[in-house]
Amino acid sequence: MRKLFPVILFLITSITFAQQNNTIKISGTILDQETGQPLEYATLVLQNADDPSKINGGITDAMGKYEVESLPGTYNISLEYIGFKTYKLANQNLTKSTNLGIIKLAPDVSQLEGIELIGEKTTVEIRLDKKVYNIGKDLTNSGANVSDALNNVPSVTVDVDGAISLRGNENVRILINGKPSALAGFGSTDALRQLPADAIESVEVITSPSARYDAEGTAGILNIILKKEKTLGFNGQVNTTIGYPTASQINSNLNLRTDKFNIFNTLGYSYRESPGNGYFDNTYTRGDFSRIIEDRDIEREDQGFNGNLGLEYFITEKSSITASVFGRYSDGSDVTGNDSKRFTYLTIANQTFRSENQGGEDKSFQLSLNYTNNLNDEGQKLTSDFQYSTSSGNTLTTINESNVVPNNDLLARENIFEDDKQKEYLFQLDYVLPMGEAQFEAGYRGDFEQSINDYQLDTLNQVSGNFETNLDLTNKFTYDENVNAFYSQYGNKFGKFSFLLGLRLENTQLKGKVESDNDLAALQELLGDEIDLNFNKNYLGLFPTMNMTLELNEMESLTLGYNRRINRPRGRFINPFPSRSSRTNVFQGNPDLDPAYANAFDLGYLKRWEKLTLTSSVYYQKETNSFERIQEETGEVTSDGIRIIRSIPINLSNNQRIGAEAGVLYNPTKWLRLNGSFNFFQFETEGTFNAIDYGAKNTSWFSRFSSKVTLPSKIDWQTNIFYRGPSENAQTRTEALTFVSLAFSKDVLSDNGTITFNVNDVFNSAIRRSFTETDFFTSDSEFQWRVRQITLGFVYRFNQPKGKKPRNQPSNNMDEGDGEF
Repeated sequence: MRKLFPVILFLITSITFAQQNNTIKISGTILDQETGQPLEYATLVLQNADDPSKINGGITDAMGKYEVESLPGTYNISLEYIGFKTYKLANQNLTKSTNLGIIKLAPDVSQLEGIELIGEKTTVEIRLDKKVYNIGKDLTNSGANVSDALNNVPSVTVDVDGAISLRGNENVRILINGKPSALAGFGSTDALRQLPADAIESVEVITSPSARYDAEGTAGILNIILKKEKTLGFNGQVNTTIGYPTASQINSNLNLRTDKFNIFNTLGYSYRESPGNGYFDNTYTRGDFSRIIEDRDIEREDQGFNGNLGLEYFITEKSSITASVFGRYSDGSDVTGNDSKRFTYLTIANQTFRSENQGGEDKSFQLSLNYTNNLNDEGQKLTSDFQYSTSSGNTLTTINESNVVPNNDLLARENIFEDDKQKEYLFQLDYVLPMGEAQFEAGYRGDFEQSINDYQLDTLNQVSGNFETNLDLTNKFTYDENVNAFYSQYGNKFGKFSFLLGLRLENTQLKGKVESDNDLAALQELLGDEIDLNFNKNYLGLFPTMNMTLELNEMESLTLGYNRRINRPRGRFINPFPSRSSRTNVFQGNPDLDPAYANAFDLGYLKRWEKLTLTSSVYYQKETNSFERIQEETGEVTSDGIRIIRSIPINLSNNQRIGAEAGVLYNPTKWLRLNGSFNFFQFETEGTFNAIDYGAKNTSWFSRFSSKVTLPSKIDWQTNIFYRGPSENAQTRTEALTFVSLAFSKDVLSDNGTITFNVNDVFNSAIRRSFTETDFFTSDSEFQWRVRQITLGFVYRFNQPKGKKPRNQPSNNMDEGDGEF
């Protein structure tokens, strides 16, 4: 790849500058007259005054800028944008390169009433450093949560446990409106299951992030942009759903906007019961039992409240300040029954039943402040942000395990108390300076996060009848992650060639502190004397980025991206105290973990036709010092003779990933819309631990297909199909998975209301089947997080025409920007 890169750069540069000497350039900027914001994808039309059949033109970029090459002559010039009045200049004699300056277009209200609204469907916008999927009216989002909605986005997969992957890589950074957020959880994606999918405006898939973004996430970034209505007046919508298994949800999105301020508010309540199940067939090469079969039934009950209130105040025409508060409260319980049969060869030696009741509550709060100043009409801009987030949760898990065969007696009773607290402070300052066709950016971000995990295990002493605290496992662990970063980037455009070069400097501090009433000597011996339980580490790194685009024509382009990324270990992966999901399975963090680093290359191709859009790319990633979870024996056994297995993350190896993906959006007629994507990748890892080779090579792929059909009586029918191919790592092989979802909708009440019917996982086939093999045991398992879900929903809109794309679109102050120029 290193050898090919100079060749590719030379070819792109050669094509760019191989232009005829007799052409001139027509350039300028197009803005919204009311807001002063740039209009992206506005059109410049040059019509030859002497021969009207000769037409040339181009479109604007994210800053509203355009540049078109043409022959000298006399032209009729038109500047057009959907929903705005056309600006015309007749008989312009253009003999040399000319800058038409800033032209502001006025909204055309009468035209808005007659156009085909584009908010109805999922579309994709290609930016210099990302793809933006405007989810639009995806029927399957009705009654769904944010995690479900992400599973419909190309390049993204969400497995049955809720783990989110980008191009098959789970180390993806989740942002809300461009920033880490309590809405997305602290290092966990569970919070995304409590937010309604209807709140999403768009999802940005950033596989080649520019230097503006945090370097965390070797796979890249998923930036979820939430809805914030921009039309004047009071408007909003209310969305309700009911479902089976029992599920109910009600959400409101209200907005009041005037020329001076914008108040936005969302409120939501949800209740859901999510039954699941699991089956595990384990065989052992040594120990008291040769085989153990576990059959699990899971009953979940979750309810949650969330609310957001914000005020955007326009200080002047060019500056504004935005303040918002967000809060979420949730509580739930998971009840798992585990029927376990233990065999000595072919004979059942004993049978036990384990019940685990886990209940708890979680509270989150976030305060955000943003100041934006558009310093001039040329695009010079200063933004500053402050964000404070806090989250607390407490969980009580009660475990009872009893013999069924041969005797009916109590084996163990345990109470696990877990208290988690997180808080985060975020400071950010960004400055944008346009320089003609070029643009310079610089900024600072400070992200200071602390998490405290307080863990206590009490075990029943069956002799005394009292619970006794297990001091070997009871502990308090405090983990701090502090990141200070400075960045700068420079972009320019030469004809049809654009580039954006950036450099980010990050200093990461990782601190851990262990508190326990017990002597830590045993824990130190288990981990090794070379590992410091109370650690303070600093990592200073440079993270270069590069993104280039070559516009072959108005409908076709090539992109090339490179970036360096980091994967910082999260608190649970570093906490040295073991915690356990059962008496026989222990998870232990590793305080000796170091961050992993990755270098990634991405070559993309985009082609648009009148009714078809094709996006494609090939990518390569090399990660060093990567950490993975391995399973090994502890050498200990339970009181009834079962060997205890430990899972621990380690800096295992180096790995590399190479792949290709393609996506198609096809709208052959007004009543049919088709959307498909395909991703193929090969993953190879190498590394040894404790004399065991964990090297593996895996080839896998996943694809999705969606169709939307408008039936008679204006009934919309949508079908989503997802397939994930088999995959394999050093110890586990996972089988292929397929599931199908259906949805129907009908507009009522003069199109102010919509009724939806949704069946998620029609054939109840979203089941993970895997086989794990080590030198001491094998495990053949099935796990289903949630069974088939059926929901019926109703949406009512007021002062908010269905599918309308707002005509006033000031930039989203919470977004980190486009990376365009």
